Amino acid sequence: MTLACRKLEPHPQSAVHQHAGPWLVWLHGLLGSGEDWLPVAQLCGDYPSLLIDLPGHGKSVALTTRGLADISQQLTATLQANGIREYWLAGYSLGGRIAMYHAGYSNPHGLQGLLVEGGNLGLENDALRHARLQHDRRWAQRFRQEPLPQVLIDWYQQDVFADLNAQQRHQLVTLRAENCGPAVAEMLEATSLGHQPWLLPALQQLRVPFTYLCGERDQKFQQVAREYQLPLRTLARAGHNAHRANPGAFAAQVLSFLSSSSSLPNSSFLS
Repeated sequence: MTLACRKLEPHPQSAVHQHAGPWLVWLHGLLGSGEDWLPVAQLCGDYPSLLIDLPGHGKSVALTTRGLADISQQLTATLQANGIREYWLAGYSLGGRIAMYHAGYSNPHGLQGLLVEGGNLGLENDALRHARLQHDRRWAQRFRQEPLPQVLIDWYQQDVFADLNAQQRHQLVTLRAENCGPAVAEMLEATSLGHQPWLLPALQQLRVPFTYLCGERDQKFQQVAREYQLPLRTLARAGHNAHRANPGAFAAQVLSFLSSSSSLPNSSFLS
C-alpha cells in the first residue's frame, strides 16, 4: 500500500537538479498533512521534495495502519513507487517518531540522513506505556464521538502547546477541523507511544547523519535532547511546531545540516 504524496521538483538551475541528488522526504504530525511542510520545502528548493500524507490524514484519509512497523513498510512502498532511491528523511512530532522508527528498525535502503523535530523517543517502562495507551484511547474516543472543533480546542490546551497564544490556537483549530475525527482516532491509537519501542538504542547505532530540531520555547523536547545527548539544533522564535512558526529559520537549519553532513563518513551520532 502506498501513501498519497506530492512531489516538488528542484529549482531548474540547482546543482542537485543537474545531478539528480537525494530527495527530501517530509512526514507531518498528527492532525497535519504533507502540505504543512510546503513553506519549508520550497525554501529548500535546490533539493527535490516528497510531501507525504500519513494514514488517516490529507489525501491518505481512507488509508489505515496497524502501527509504526506497518507505516514504515508503507513509506518504503511509497518511495519505491515514486522512484526515490536516495533520500533524507525529516519528520515532526508523530512524523518524527515514524522517521526514527523507520531509520532504526527497517534497515532502509538509500537513507542518507535523519532530521527529527520534536519527536518523542518513547517510554522506558511498561507502567508508563500502559498509562499512555489509556490516555490516547480517551482522546481517540473523543475524536470519534465529539464535534472535532470542540476536541481540538482542548487538544491545543495541552502543555506541549503552551507557547501558543489565543490567536494561534484559533488558527490551528480552524485548520485542523478539516480532518476526519474517526480517521485521526485510528491513527492516534495505532501509533500511541504506548506501542512504540524505546528508540534511543537504535538511534545510537545509526550509521547516517542525524539532527534533532527544537523551537527555543519547546522546553520539553529540548530537555529530551539534552538528557540523551541528541545532536540538538534550536530554532528561534518557535515552540513545539517550529517549522510552522519560523519556516525560514527551519529551512536554514536543514540546509546547514545537509551541507555539513554530505561530506561526512557515515557514523553514529554519539561516536
